Amino acid sequence: MENNKIKRRSEVAVQDTWDLSKLFENDAAWEAALKEYESMTEKIASFKGTLGRSSAQLAAYMQFGNDFGILEERLSYYSELRQCEDEGSSVERTMSGKLLMAASKAQAASSWAAPEIQAIPDSEMQRFMEDPLLSDYRIYLQRLVRFKPHILSEAEERIIAIQREATGAAAEAFSVLTNVDLDFGTIDTPQGELPLSQSTWSVFMENSDRNIRERAYKQFYSHFESHKTTLAALYGASVKQDAVNARLRGYKSAAAAALFPDNVDESVYNNLISTINDNLSPLHRYYELRRKTLKLETLHHWDVYAPIVPQEAPKKTSWNEAVDEISKALAPLGDQYVSILKEGLLGRWADRYENKGKRSGAFSAGSYTADPYILMNYKEDSIRDIFTLAHEGGHSMHSYYSSHSNPFSHYGYTIFEAEVASTFNEELLFRSMIKNCTSKELEIYLVNKRLDDILATLYRQTMFAEFEKTTHDLEESGTPLTVDNLRGEYRKLLEKYFGKSMTLEPQSDMEGLRIPHFYRAFYVYKYSTGISASLALAERVLSGGAKERDDYFAFLKSGGSRFPIESLKVAGVDMSNPEPIKAACAIFDKLVTRLEGLLIGG
Repeated sequence: MENNKIKRRSEVAVQDTWDLSKLFENDAAWEAALKEYESMTEKIASFKGTLGRSSAQLAAYMQFGNDFGILEERLSYYSELRQCEDEGSSVERTMSGKLLMAASKAQAASSWAAPEIQAIPDSEMQRFMEDPLLSDYRIYLQRLVRFKPHILSEAEERIIAIQREATGAAAEAFSVLTNVDLDFGTIDTPQGELPLSQSTWSVFMENSDRNIRERAYKQFYSHFESHKTTLAALYGASVKQDAVNARLRGYKSAAAAALFPDNVDESVYNNLISTINDNLSPLHRYYELRRKTLKLETLHHWDVYAPIVPQEAPKKTSWNEAVDEISKALAPLGDQYVSILKEGLLGRWADRYENKGKRSGAFSAGSYTADPYILMNYKEDSIRDIFTLAHEGGHSMHSYYSSHSNPFSHYGYTIFEAEVASTFNEELLFRSMIKNCTSKELEIYLVNKRLDDILATLYRQTMFAEFEKTTHDLEESGTPLTVDNLRGEYRKLLEKYFGKSMTLEPQSDMEGLRIPHFYRAFYVYKYSTGISASLALAERVLSGGAKERDDYFAFLKSGGSRFPIESLKVAGVDMSNPEPIKAACAIFDKLVTRLEGLLIGG
């Protein structure tokens, strides 16, 4: 992939794109399936009033819902992934819009079902669930009954379902504004004019030339600054929607509503924030070490991602070479795991490179009937992207084992668990690379990168989680969210987490208004808990034997059959207490000490 030219989608080689044919052969097949989906929607009403008559009647509806859900997932993944290919394309956006309207109608048509199932007396439901016809749906039904206190009347559920289309408007507008409408321009470099975009941003921030970093930073944020009022209004609307939804369903707060499905107590969220706040000194030590090593009077925001030392021999790492490196690192998980992942990555699980209009960042989208797809914007000159590929590969393999080990009704694992499998792979990749590094300079570089990766996942995501808690607390206490108080609260967090070594820029607090994850509230904390669990499990698997590896695979295969805290206990770590968070901070502290020793010794 050429780094000085962002290709149009039509210019990208087929082998570098994901193969969505396992979902649908083409757009026409998707359109035909959408009609089938709409036809099935019309049949939903025929089940109304029958679900409590017998276990057989309930099983018939559950089987219909299973088939309907699989079709909806296929339709959703195909349209969403196609839209990610080029968010500026009206064709794909129209497909997503059609499905959203159809899904809203389906949700409205089925809004009676949950209340009707929950109205079945507990003793009768217990008898129903002993019927083998409902064996694949027991976990789903048990969890549905758990939501009884938060399910509204049939009429109220129907109103909420009808309004479903509007609830994602803020997130959609944010995505279009930041990924399509904003043109960040180019940056003049020794290699020529290079495009500045959401995807190339990280590459510029890792550039060894401080002048280039500064220019890219200021140019990038100037575009967000010029849209500050719009961005604040969009995020404020999203927070308000979270608060309204929580009140409607009888939760005490938006946080409680977000944590309830995973059966995670708010103490887990609060313990994370308080434990990290109690362990900021290693983070501040690292920033001070970075300032001294870079020989700066003061550290600026554009200095925090640059490598402390350059790679020993800067080189490009092709996609195939990255896959080989990852496969070698994951060898302790066994031949089956490695061969499945390698075949997928060298095949067409992944959409590999950036193109104009493509969604920024990276993600894994694991489906029940197709491949566990990966969106990448892979850069051959960024070692971070090798770790990103290992990370998304962890998600995809988790999806692979979950979908092959569970019925559709509960194959989906939670994000709380997902961030364990992904960061587990990152830790194994780091250990492999550091073990096989060929020079002290490379060791320094890798330790520096690992510190940055743990920082980004453990500390930075907790800072984000703290911001989300603050903004939702403000909204729920009756304080309107404005540009000024959103930026003010975010600046307080920047000052606390970066410490005295950092000089913040006037536009630094605009970062809080450009984070897409904030439109999925109370999600980012799971990165922090996830990496804490994965660091403990990586040590357990690598220092253990067959049992420890089998425990880890039991976790990967559990899908949604357990709540996440219980699922992780099966793997060998208890996240109901703050000890794994403290241990993760201790690992970060040891890496800072190691880097200090390497640099002092150098």
